[in-house]
Amino acid sequence: MIYPFMTLNDGTEIVHSDMGDDGRVKVYIERPDARDCFHHVTCYLPDGTWTDNLGFSDSELAYLREVVESTANLILEFATGWGNHRVENQGPDAFRIRPA
Repeated sequence: MIYPFMTLNDGTEIVHSDMGDDGRVKVYIERPDARDCFHHVTCYLPDGTWTDNLGFSDSELAYLREVVESTANLILEFATGWGNHRVENQGPDAFRIRPA
């Protein structure tokens, strides 16, 4: 199952899977784009493997890595069944968790 996790100010959506039997969680990130339809990239936690980038620049990927790394503990906890929650971006360095 895929769960919503966070929406960034630019419309980028971050979602995650349940934790697999191998202990990994798939984190999928996408943003609407007029030309390409969607930019997307996939990350796997806890190892931090990034794959399948389409459309994100190096600087955008660096920012997304910071976001995922800084919230990885929450994603991993939610992926173990803690519940369906969504983290809302309330500005720089300010996030709020609410039920989805």
